Amino acid sequence: MDAGAWLVVGLGNPGPEYERTRHNVGQMALAELGERAGASFKRHRTGARVAEIRLGTRPGGAPGPRTILAAPTSYMNVSGGPVAGLASYYDVPVERVVVLHDELDIDAGAVRLKRGGGEGGHNGLRSISKSLGDKDYFRVRIGIGRPPGRQDPADFVLKEFSSAERKDLPFLLMDAADAVELLVHSGLEAAQQKFHAPA
Repeated sequence: MDAGAWLVVGLGNPGPEYERTRHNVGQMALAELGERAGASFKRHRTGARVAEIRLGTRPGGAPGPRTILAAPTSYMNVSGGPVAGLASYYDVPVERVVVLHDELDIDAGAVRLKRGGGEGGHNGLRSISKSLGDKDYFRVRIGIGRPPGRQDPADFVLKEFSSAERKDLPFLLMDAADAVELLVHSGLEAAQQKFHAPA
């Protein structure tokens, strides 16, 4: 699984007004991965903040593969340009690109993984698929649940987590980061078996 570098992208919108919203949970999970590695992010010419790390530790104690953590500094709906630019710059093929993103169609607090498929109306994924010219990248889908009542999903994702959700948020971010590490070290099937199993 680890021949060459990996590119792990956390999706979100730039600016302090979006920093703690549901739509930015992908970048929050990316920050968790960066903290685990003691990484510092630097601006990259492709329009992203980037940190190069060794991702986790392999079974047996060897350091994990070279991994580029990236948070596009563009708005979500045009994040594909920076992602494609980074994949080209670091020579990472699409099958070693992992995107962390919020997912309305998954219960709040759950993490699911898949490779390829549709974008489910997610503008960030749509932009990435278009810019890469390929949908066959990995997605770590971080559940935020559906909005209550008749609330517009577009408004819901741009609101901050509720106080109850904030209590569980650290565990969700740890799960998402764990899912990335397991995916990279052991493959999609192993990660799905762990995170898709009923609690």
